[in-house]
Amino acid sequence: MSSETLPLTGRRIALPESRELDLFADMLIKRGADVLRCPLVSIHDAPDQTPVLAWLQAFIEQPVDDLILLTGEGLRRLLASAERAGGGLCEAFVVKLGEVRKITRGPKPGAALRKIGLKPDVLAQEPTTEGVIQTLRAENLQGRRVAVQLYGTEPNVPLVTFLQEAGAQISTVAPYVYADDVEDAQVEALVRALIEPAVDAIAFTSATQVRRLLQIARRMQCESELLVALAGLTVAAVGPVVADELRERGIRVDLMPQESFFMKPLVRELVKALGA
Repeated sequence: MSSETLPLTGRRIALPESRELDLFADMLIKRGADVLRCPLVSIHDAPDQTPVLAWLQAFIEQPVDDLILLTGEGLRRLLASAERAGGGLCEAFVVKLGEVRKITRGPKPGAALRKIGLKPDVLAQEPTTEGVIQTLRAENLQGRRVAVQLYGTEPNVPLVTFLQEAGAQISTVAPYVYADDVEDAQVEALVRALIEPAVDAIAFTSATQVRRLLQIARRMQCESELLVALAGLTVAAVGPVVADELRERGIRVDLMPQESFFMKPLVRELVKALGA
């Protein structure tokens, strides 16, 4: 087949993705790439479902004015928790979702809303925490009841502090947690492959992946070598949150989708940058 149909022939791309690893890998393989799979982080429901279910019940019985959705995964996990609980909790939750103002940080929460027949009411100016803050800064939030869906165990101090200082009444829920996916030995192998280098590029899809990779490199006492190696590779980020994490660690971001922060646009950018 021609280089037009297999533009990534001869390129090897490291993929630290977990949840949609097979989908991501297949899109690249179909374009001729060789992929190095090393899922760094997995996502699990919050181990203690009691506070999640209590939050869902309160959301239904004591409606809020605004709901800030930071991730699509968060909404999916909330819906799944409500469905497992039974007793019509999921249906009641969806009804209440339709009644509140829904503020989304990026396109993924919006996509999750559309799957249940809803849509965002307010889109953040930028798909970052700071983008949410800037979007709400001009509003009078005094006395407004604002629910915030957090992610992982990250308390999102900047957003919560902003809302508190603006006079909002806040309730938060963290429906999922991150956990290490593969064993440290496999991550160490990835670090060595990047330093060698045995790949042309690495494509990050979450900030947590960046943190775990550097944590393992630090434990191996080769973090500085890894940073030097990454400067010589093509580093891709699925969106601004990941890109910011990389830059904060001193890692240059070579490519990122400009508007739609999903895997297909990321693959298109990789083809543009690395394609034959």
